[in-house]
Amino acid sequence: MLISSQNLFLIILALVWITGAVLQDLKRREVDNIWNFSLIAFALGYRLAVSVFLNDYWFILNGLIGLLIFLILGNLFYYLRFFAGGDAKLLIALGTILPFSYDWIVNFKLFGFFILFFLLTGAIYVLFWSFYLVTINFNRFKLEFKKQAKNYKIMIYLGLGFFFLGIILGFFLDFVFISLGFVILLFPLLFVFAKSVEESCLIKELTSKQVTEGDWLYCDIMVHGKKIKANWEGVSRKDLELIRKYSKKKILIKQGIPFTPSFLFSFIILLFASSYGYI
Repeated sequence: MLISSQNLFLIILALVWITGAVLQDLKRREVDNIWNFSLIAFALGYRLAVSVFLNDYWFILNGLIGLLIFLILGNLFYYLRFFAGGDAKLLIALGTILPFSYDWIVNFKLFGFFILFFLLTGAIYVLFWSFYLVTINFNRFKLEFKKQAKNYKIMIYLGLGFFFLGIILGFFLDFVFISLGFVILLFPLLFVFAKSVEESCLIKELTSKQVTEGDWLYCDIMVHGKKIKANWEGVSRKDLELIRKYSKKKILIKQGIPFTPSFLFSFIILLFASSYGYI
């Protein structure tokens, strides 16, 4: 059973730490490294204490193996630019929590379902958050959507072409082609929607004092004769010192949608699914 006496503390620990990460992310759009690393320390410390008490070291070994697996997954998602750094580190930390079983077939099922729930809830969450941003920035979004639709009109026309082709094929052959054409049409529309949300709702103008380490620059900037590039890693500590010391201009920062609530949703769903025998 997932919620055993050994695992109960790990589950409570994970819920507290994920909730703390969510609060940080919603407030500051970042999660402190020390917060994620402390989850690793507490989880492994607890596993070690239980292993010593029971004189059975598989409990701590399971946590270390989970940490290694999620270290690979976290870095994979980060370098594929699916995750920001804080999200990747939180995922890595959860690797010490999720090996709830001594049977690794069960553990791999838990890992797989957690990632599946995470992707599904993440997609739904991001969509709802995007609609919220559009609602409070509707006029800017409307202008940006028209601009992006014009920029990517060839992509949209191709999507429409495949959609109408799907209708024709569905009428003469099989209705599944209509569904396929609709899905193909969704890709360019969702891309334009996402691009419009990013440009109209997620670009913020900050003073040099408001910029923090890890913030994403909207574009390259020149500070004291040095070019600081906008990249996925964000503003480094060295670049931040330069910005705060010499930059007098407002700086455009690209903010991401706070993604940590998806960790909380997926972890809770995993607990319910496994408790009721669905996993």
